[in-house]
Amino acid sequence: MKLVLGGYAQGKCDYVKQKYDISENEVCHGETEDFECMPGKKVYDKLHLWLKRKMKQGDDIPALIETFLKENPSCIVICDEVGNGIVPIADDERAYREQVGRTLCRIANQAESVERVICGIAQKIK
Repeated sequence: MKLVLGGYAQGKCDYVKQKYDISENEVCHGETEDFECMPGKKVYDKLHLWLKRKMKQGDDIPALIETFLKENPSCIVICDEVGNGIVPIADDERAYREQVGRTLCRIANQAESVERVICGIAQKIK
């Protein structure tokens, strides 16, 4: 598994598609698709938006992530960094930021590589 993270609109998905020769048809999108979309796909983009949806539904996110990691060991996960900047006032927004951070720590721990993309340029972290 590979993890690619970075700020909003920093070119993460374009970087992944170019580096790994991946077409749009091989990408699942977290804002609308659940993990069941993965068979036949190589990339799960916008994990942070999937997390937001699942938190609103009250799902067991750690269990879902664990299953995802076991079932998709060779995928590339793309996620926005959401923990920088001003701390939100709303409890649910703070909980969301914490969940994204903890989930990224879990994925990074298992990932064979972790890259941070800024302005379309990747920096290898792991």
